[in-house]
Amino acid sequence: MTLSNYYEKATFAGGCFWCMVAPFDEQPGIKEVVSGYTGGHTENPTYDEVCSDTTGHFEAVQITFDPTIFPYRKLLELFWQQIDPTDAGGQFNDRGQSYRTAIFYHNEEQKQMAVASKEELAASGRFSKPIVTEILPASPFYHAEEKHQHYYKKNAFHYNLYKEGSGRAPFIRENWKKMKSDDQLRKELTEIQYEVTRNNATEPPFRNEFWNHTEEGIYVDIISGEPLFSSKDKYDAGCGWPSFTKSLRKSEIEEKLDTSHGMRRIEVRSKTSDSHLGHVFDDGPGPFYNRYCINSAALRFVPKGKLEEEGYGEYRDLFEN
Repeated sequence: MTLSNYYEKATFAGGCFWCMVAPFDEQPGIKEVVSGYTGGHTENPTYDEVCSDTTGHFEAVQITFDPTIFPYRKLLELFWQQIDPTDAGGQFNDRGQSYRTAIFYHNEEQKQMAVASKEELAASGRFSKPIVTEILPASPFYHAEEKHQHYYKKNAFHYNLYKEGSGRAPFIRENWKKMKSDDQLRKELTEIQYEVTRNNATEPPFRNEFWNHTEEGIYVDIISGEPLFSSKDKYDAGCGWPSFTKSLRKSEIEEKLDTSHGMRRIEVRSKTSDSHLGHVFDDGPGPFYNRYCINSAALRFVPKGKLEEEGYGEYRDLFEN
């Protein structure tokens, strides 16, 4: 059996498809994420036709994935965390038929898993209103125009403004990314962890946990647990802090101009926890010359032998091939 035989498809409608690509795009085991239209009656519709609410189509994304690496249940979990599943009239500022939410199942197993996940969410009590996201059989999927594919990469500035301004990003932070209180963090973090992540402090070089750490595994956000970096991309930059050539998921990393201490640097923060991580410089090894210089205090290490046990099993493939 060739690798391609393992791939399956998943199709989700979550409102504007610009915002539904990035969360899946950089996950392990994901081969492709395509923006498009599905669920309606018009063949090969255009963006303008779909937005006119005359085609019956939803804006959607279709994901080609390897279920042995990133199973369908994890795709479902990730899908729910991008949307307001109680809104039957659209998503956030985007109103109308084409912006409704739905899970389009491609086989009976997907249908059963989708139904179970919806029932689980409803029973969780996370939302006081009913879960109205539809579960529908997959139908022909039409690719959207090229300008809409991977919009978050092609037009990053506008995409980030739109995600915030539409109300999606604030909703996700409020309902899906519940932050611990400052009092909780002070109790759970060491003094240096708190100062680095919450007050932008910098720990001493050569006197921190991971600067010369060589074990195989991944480094996750000390607060949110979101995967940030891999030992595969770690190298000794001679600076005294753990250094990486790239992040595991660029969508989880935020870069900001930092003019503190009379310098101009690019600060690196974790989006989910809004934690200060460190800085990124352009003096690293190729091909992009990035050096992510990160504070150990902002990280927790998960060794490759415990990835499955700690809920990061999708990253085991990094260390098997």
